[in-house]
Amino acid sequence: MSKAINGPFIVTGASGQLGSQVIENLLARGAAPIVAITRTPDKLTTLRDRGIDVRAGDFNDPATLGAAFEGGGRLLIISTDDLEPGKRLAAHGNALSAAKKAGVSHIVYTSLTNPDENNPIGFAADHGETEALITETGIPHTILRNCLYADLLLMNGQQALGAGALYAAAGEGKAGYVTRADCARAAAAALLDETGSTVRDVTGPETVAQTEIAATLSEIAGKEIPYVPITRDALVSAMVGNGLPEFMADVFSSFDVAIAEGYLDVATSDVEALTGQKPQSVRDFLLANTAALTGQG
Repeated sequence: MSKAINGPFIVTGASGQLGSQVIENLLARGAAPIVAITRTPDKLTTLRDRGIDVRAGDFNDPATLGAAFEGGGRLLIISTDDLEPGKRLAAHGNALSAAKKAGVSHIVYTSLTNPDENNPIGFAADHGETEALITETGIPHTILRNCLYADLLLMNGQQALGAGALYAAAGEGKAGYVTRADCARAAAAALLDETGSTVRDVTGPETVAQTEIAATLSEIAGKEIPYVPITRDALVSAMVGNGLPEFMADVFSSFDVAIAEGYLDVATSDVEALTGQKPQSVRDFLLANTAALTGQG
């Protein structure tokens, strides 16, 4: 950690999967003090016992954010998971207003690869507009444009192994899938070390096509698991048939469309630049999670 950069180091969404891993990375690097912001502080009593300042804060309730961000510091804003149009952007706007009032000195934000209005992912525009709001604050910032989580492939992989084929609407497109663990390491490093204002593309080491994912699943299964391209409508129907609400199926299927159209075909060395460690490849990630994929974990 740079001696010139002082905390507190504030992590929002601290009870979520990404936020909790970021905090563990901060602790491992000896960062202090750490402030954990969550809508559910009762869930973080173990963190409080470890000396972390746990505070209640809800981006959808601006009245809670003054106390949450009191004292300023370096702030990690983990994007909310609201899928209702416009709600995510409004929540992020509330957080940024409170951050500016609190005198936050640096903002780290978890964005999305190519977050422009033409990106077919349903919430891409919210990320792009949040980035613009961050720039408008005048506060130094690090934008982390996270690609799709490789972790999402565990659910897809389980279904593919069960069905005997990998069905997706991604065409021949590729994506720079990155593990949640690598995103957490990158976010912690940015919070501790980054200065000025930068945009980082947080990706895996290379872009990967569905045929390559299917090849790794075949290796795990010990038999051929082919990739079968399907239409987006067929994918939505299959997801709804498996019990997913239609609006969520629409969002998840938009990931495939974005891959097919090349929006996620990005791979950089930014994770290694931030953390000093290369990100895990999709193949290594899937092989490391063989037990989970095959139902033995």
